[in-house]
Amino acid sequence: MNKIFALAGVVIKELYRRKDFYVLFVLSALLTCVASMVNFFHDDKIVRIVKDVCLLLIWISTLVIAIATTARQIPAEREARTIFPLLAKPVSRTEVILGKFLGCWLATGVAVLVFYVFFAFINGSREHAWPVAIYFQAAWMQWSMLAIVIGMVLLGSIYFAAPSSTVTIIFVVVAGILGLGSHLNTIALSQSEPMQSVISVVYFCIPHLEWYDLRDFVVYSQSLAPWVAVLQATLYAAVWTGIFLFLAWLGFRRKSLTT
Repeated sequence: MNKIFALAGVVIKELYRRKDFYVLFVLSALLTCVASMVNFFHDDKIVRIVKDVCLLLIWISTLVIAIATTARQIPAEREARTIFPLLAKPVSRTEVILGKFLGCWLATGVAVLVFYVFFAFINGSREHAWPVAIYFQAAWMQWSMLAIVIGMVLLGSIYFAAPSSTVTIIFVVVAGILGLGSHLNTIALSQSEPMQSVISVVYFCIPHLEWYDLRDFVVYSQSLAPWVAVLQATLYAAVWTGIFLFLAWLGFRRKSLTT
């Protein structure tokens, strides 16, 4: 575990050194400015729209940071040839995969925390209400979803030729799941066989990232999501993350690092 935490620490420090860390603060400032516009409106509908835009910005920003940071981890080690002294320490390939995952997930968690603190501060100062529990649920669910995405990106970075290819493909996959994932079962019912069965299989075989979107709970000040459902979603994310990490480990173990 010490080796895994050490590798994770390197990933987090790398985020500080690269532009990602500064982009995080720029986007946070932008989020603050957008949220402050709520003070100029007194229409509840406009207020909800602005809050929804802010939360959408949080989702997009953290996805960009998670995917971009994770996609370059292993390819960068291979390109710089630092993977060889790393594995000679000795550090196993399993520890490399777990360390990279943990570092990217924790770094992304910092981004999620910063965004939600800014959002909660601006929104709370205007509405004089601090629904900490629903903010915690929304942030936790989003962070759990990002664990699945990071595992997926690590798997892609093992097999795709370049980080840019991994980023593009994963963005398309994630956008497709978020946009169409919840509708696939309905679409399947309107299709004839064998397309109905094919779409149904796809529906049950993809990780449903859209289940982790609690923006409406925050925007419309709804009551808390059932904690049992949050726990079930967390376990679901852990299972899918484990599947992707296992597949990434299999590919990394068999992959030649000299090509």
